[in-house]
Amino acid sequence: METPLHALGVIASQSVMVTSSLRHVELFTMRGLVTIMWHQVPAGVPVTPTAIVACGGAMGGLLGPADGLYQELGDSWASRGIPVLRVSYRRPNDLDMCCLDVAAAVQLAADAGAQRVVVMGHSFGGAVAVRVGVVMDEVAGVVTFATQSAGCEVAAGLRGRPLLLFHGDMDEILPMQSSEIVAAMAGSGEVVVCEGDGHLLSNSGAEMLMRLEEWLPQVLGC
Repeated sequence: METPLHALGVIASQSVMVTSSLRHVELFTMRGLVTIMWHQVPAGVPVTPTAIVACGGAMGGLLGPADGLYQELGDSWASRGIPVLRVSYRRPNDLDMCCLDVAAAVQLAADAGAQRVVVMGHSFGGAVAVRVGVVMDEVAGVVTFATQSAGCEVAAGLRGRPLLLFHGDMDEILPMQSSEIVAAMAGSGEVVVCEGDGHLLSNSGAEMLMRLEEWLPQVLGC
């Protein structure tokens, strides 16, 4: 069976340590460049067999919602032994290509020792996270932020794996019902309403981080 990295067709790669624990990875393909910001576990901290992989919306990006939530997650969880990989797509808004990019990042995490991975996605990236979760056995759970429902029709394929959906009730782009529809299609899932917040969830960072503090250890088993 062809692996995501093989299907990606990487013709060259390079990486550099930006800080003592943040690696910038570039994967060159004939159809574009995949960039990964990889928060690695600092020296001296025990590494767990887990990882978090996070992706952006239809315009791409590496920071995620709430003014850099993914950066905060990377700094916080890597310091506790859980690597975090933030993925920048080759071609944002191309669902198939973006899914392959994120699946390749999950494979990189698995090749580095992760046996349980949580995939996160914002907006369009919610559909990417759901679809990658359906096809990759390493994915133990999925988190979405203001997700679209289009592309999530396969959500039942998560087969009961934990699904956490954050959505602002004042979302000006995708109504909160989008997350409710995805949970219904999955047959399970917890929808967290971020009251008074919009699509970027700019006012809900602390609330989401607090909920993830409870949810992630249960799902990753750490």
